[in-house]
Amino acid sequence: MKVTVIIPTLNEEESIGRVIRGFKNLGFTDVLVIDGNSMDKTREIAKKEGANVVVQSGKGKGQAIMEAFQIVESDVVIVVDGDGSYDPSDALKLLEPIERGIAEHVTGNRFANFEKGAFTKLNLIGNKILNFAFRILYGVELHDILTGYRALKKEVYKSVKIEKKGFEVEAELTVESLAKGFKIFEIPITYKKRVGKTKLSPLKDGLRIGLTIYSLLRKYSPGRYFYFIGFFLIILGVISGAITVRDWFYGISHYLLAILTALFIMSGLQIIILGFLSDVLYKSNLMLRREIEKINRRIEDEAERN
Repeated sequence: MKVTVIIPTLNEEESIGRVIRGFKNLGFTDVLVIDGNSMDKTREIAKKEGANVVVQSGKGKGQAIMEAFQIVESDVVIVVDGDGSYDPSDALKLLEPIERGIAEHVTGNRFANFEKGAFTKLNLIGNKILNFAFRILYGVELHDILTGYRALKKEVYKSVKIEKKGFEVEAELTVESLAKGFKIFEIPITYKKRVGKTKLSPLKDGLRIGLTIYSLLRKYSPGRYFYFIGFFLIILGVISGAITVRDWFYGISHYLLAILTALFIMSGLQIIILGFLSDVLYKSNLMLRREIEKINRRIEDEAERN
């Protein structure tokens, strides 16, 4: 397989040289640094170490990765941060499930082995909460969807659509792959304390990532997206109904609250039914698309043979 290592960077002069050398020493000759207009010597150091350097046309990590996906044509890409927090040798572990044919998208689980100081307490708690919320919402047993270290086959990185420009990109890559029916495999990796100052704002970016995880649910399972809204309305209806009934025993009538209770419960049930129908249609459409993609790949393979 031809493998390209993609490294999105922004002011990583302290670590980028060591990161590139680590991959080069392992035999990864094709390294693409996509730089977000660094103000330091990141680009100069990357070129000196033998990497291809492209200055991204927009801003944000998500935009950088999407632009890199459009440039690259390799069989597999490895996406890794340029801050020195990931061990280049773990790339071999990421590639193994792809080589064995058991996955099209492999992610590295940082929580399996992280160095002291790699996470701040707030960052660690936030990551745990977001990953727990993901498992509850999506019903998929992944423990680190926000990892910046992953390997993707060409059919994956050429078909995913990234709309988020910031740190939500990791969650979006995971959900996009699941929504399109690709197999994701998670392996334990080593996570080190980053070199330099972090660009992540735990509260601001954490909130954005949380909202992204829920908003993307409609891509993976529209039914689940509507179910949570429907059940929330029903719970509100039950609460308002309980208040209405309780006060009725004391001779207090809540006519408007009773009407609101009925509206909450009826709306909740209708949304749940809508979610069920959406899920059926979505899964049927997904199966059809996957079959069409298989047929197209067979046609392309036959054309290449001929």
